[in-house]
Amino acid sequence: MSESKLAGQYFDAAIRLLERVRDEEAEAISAAGTLIADTVAAEGRLFAFGAGHSSLAAQEIVYRAGGLALMNLLAVPGAVGVDVMPATLGSALERVDGLASAVLDSSPARAGDTLVIISLSGRNALPVEMAMNARALGLKVIGVTSVAYATETKSRHSSGTYLKDHCDIVLDSKIAVGDAELTHDTVAAPFAPASGVVTSALLQAVMATAAGALADRGIQPPLLRSGNVDGGHEWNGRVFEEHADRIFYRR
Repeated sequence: MSESKLAGQYFDAAIRLLERVRDEEAEAISAAGTLIADTVAAEGRLFAFGAGHSSLAAQEIVYRAGGLALMNLLAVPGAVGVDVMPATLGSALERVDGLASAVLDSSPARAGDTLVIISLSGRNALPVEMAMNARALGLKVIGVTSVAYATETKSRHSSGTYLKDHCDIVLDSKIAVGDAELTHDTVAAPFAPASGVVTSALLQAVMATAAGALADRGIQPPLLRSGNVDGGHEWNGRVFEEHADRIFYRR
């Protein structure tokens, strides 16, 4: 099999997943976008959390050109992306009980805010406890996960539950257990993950829905512009100043 054929197969697989998410999650995407718009309109704050590679999807909607300026990253030291050394430490931290509570208690999150939690498997202690504790504090929780993991894997949280069990709205990424779309006769393991592509697109669809919902109410959505276009920095400066009490990544 040629390399170009594998590349085409990957694109086809990713497109099929995106089409499934578009069609099957339309109602949940609308609900999530509406919830975020409700939070912005009520002067609440927005947060996004993910651990490991799921943090990359969370970062994609924070301080993003074309995105809502009010979305803040809820960071867990050692679990943001794969910058910790060794990288396996980040995976280990996802299984630590009590870490989510410590992070939330020291964060600016409060009742009436909305937290987006991204976890592909939704089975580790950190995302499960993050959702449980956030709701106990009065936050609304949007979970982005693959629901398939809840039927094909065992929870790593003492409750036996998954992220999906502690959310106000669940967005199912449709990613198969193992997150690998391709196989090859002479390659021992499946390969080519698509969760990053699909999860990022899913979240951007939610953000777009939220922006439209705010505009429909006569509220100008607080969007950022690219700093690489003329006037972008000046535009963003005005947005930062107007919404300084809800933007925490500049402090």
